[in-house]
Amino acid sequence: MQTPGKQKLRDALMLIYERRLRRSLAPDRIPGHIGVIIDGNRRWARSAGNPVSHGHEAGANKITEFLHWCDDVGVKVVTVWMLSTDNLTRPADELEPLLRIIEQAVDELTAIGRWRIHPVGALDLLPSATAETLKRAETATQDVEGMLVNVAVGYGGRRELADAVRSLLLEEAAQGISIEELAERVDVEHIARHLYTKGQPDPDLVIRTSGEQRLGGFLLWQSALSEFYFCEALWPDFRHVDFLRAVRSYAQRERRFGT
Repeated sequence: MQTPGKQKLRDALMLIYERRLRRSLAPDRIPGHIGVIIDGNRRWARSAGNPVSHGHEAGANKITEFLHWCDDVGVKVVTVWMLSTDNLTRPADELEPLLRIIEQAVDELTAIGRWRIHPVGALDLLPSATAETLKRAETATQDVEGMLVNVAVGYGGRRELADAVRSLLLEEAAQGISIEELAERVDVEHIARHLYTKGQPDPDLVIRTSGEQRLGGFLLWQSALSEFYFCEALWPDFRHVDFLRAVRSYAQRERRFGT
């Protein structure tokens, strides 16, 4: 068992290490856009013998910390995947509390007034209360000049691509363009203009917690040239030092952008 004195020493050494890590990050090597797949909330709760809702609450609290860390190093855009389209099939006794936790988290981010909130996902699949919370957050923060925070709720990469193609077809049809003409001229830029993140830079770095090394459908189109960082920590246990290590790992890589 660790004594209080040893714990204080360990905490002090960790703080020194974090500061050293932070100073080592060159401003021109900071990712402009970070995407994060928050994973491990349920395992975190179950490992302590608690209801999964405790894990979701702890995970929601971690999001605010994470955004402050990103803001501190100069990140311009963050995309946080809070709920996938697959998650919507979870049992009601888990999904309904999770949706309330997400609504509260979004309201709290809005109240901070430091970041622009942009919903990313199929809002039509969400309960009306959740969708309205996300729309209200976007409206309330639309004039904020700080970091842009994409809140991915009811998000799935395949659904996003399907929605983008559907939007493109409807737009072209409204202009009297035939399907044959569209097939001749459509390119990647046409589709990109109809994504949920249209007009935004693609993520430079995608972080996933809990040891899972897969995207699971996160930003399938946008992450084609992204760098990835997989962390063993469950999301509620994700620390500032873990974040700094992820950014350092990104800064040390030679990006080739597919060449």
